[in-house]
Amino acid sequence: MKGRRSGKATWLVTAIWGLNAVGLVGVLAGVMLFQNRPKPVSKPEMLELAIQGTPSLTPLPGIHYLPSVTPNPFTTPIETYNTPTPFVLPQGPRPIIIGYSVSGRPLEVYRFGQGERQVMIAAGIHGGYEWNTIALADELIIYVNEHPDIIPSDATLFILRNINPDGDARAHSIDGRVNDHGVDLNRNFSENWQAEWDRDGCWDYAPTTGGSGPGSEPETRAVMNFLSSRHVRALISYHSAALGVFPGGEPWEADSIDLAKALSKVTRYPYPPIDTGCYYTGTLADYAVSVGAAAVDMELRNHRDTDFPQNLKALKILLNWK
Repeated sequence: MKGRRSGKATWLVTAIWGLNAVGLVGVLAGVMLFQNRPKPVSKPEMLELAIQGTPSLTPLPGIHYLPSVTPNPFTTPIETYNTPTPFVLPQGPRPIIIGYSVSGRPLEVYRFGQGERQVMIAAGIHGGYEWNTIALADELIIYVNEHPDIIPSDATLFILRNINPDGDARAHSIDGRVNDHGVDLNRNFSENWQAEWDRDGCWDYAPTTGGSGPGSEPETRAVMNFLSSRHVRALISYHSAALGVFPGGEPWEADSIDLAKALSKVTRYPYPPIDTGCYYTGTLADYAVSVGAAAVDMELRNHRDTDFPQNLKALKILLNWK
């Protein structure tokens, strides 16, 4: 049987262990303070550059130095391009790429026929806000590809399915109307261009500009270059919605008026078009007239439907326009 410790011994052991505990706490606190102490900031080393001879300005092969630019708030990164109905023609002609948008998306033209008399359809100039015009162009491309006999032997048809792919990628709403510079492309063509215009009676649901100058946008320049390098005799620029058929020219050009009347007759879109009091500047139709085409802006009934049956009749009028 073990003997008992005296009261004095017990008190002494307790005191020793208490001192040990206090010391241990002090050591731990010291370690933590040491680890968390602020580190001295050292001055950066000065790099000495060798200045022997003249530095070469020749860039390394495959490396291109581009100026730095501030990202545009409208810019839609190309990897997020995701239109609800992406278009691919499985069998048929490959598109001609006539240029690229602000954000690098291609502007594609489909060509049908080999005749000397050239006619053209252009869609999507207001991007996702008028997305149904792009859907209509796709339907027409598919139809013509499946029914090549619709093209007269003396005619060539060009269909530019989407002039504003950046706006189409951004939104199928008001926010998709302008390009990635915030420009209304149907105000940017060089004919009758104006930096500003009276907004009374005009589309004014969101900020837009006519560009920094006539033809300032890459999409506009691509279309102008295409038209000026060919002999397109008649052109339909599709829009939506509901106002009717607008002849090109300022004032309206005679052949364009005749084309507008013929198209109105088969589509039942209003001609004369509904007059809202808007003065249209820098339009594609006006530019097409300036390079020798009869041209119209033609509005679908709404922002949802393609009105395909009516516009198949319109296509036949266009293909046989003399």
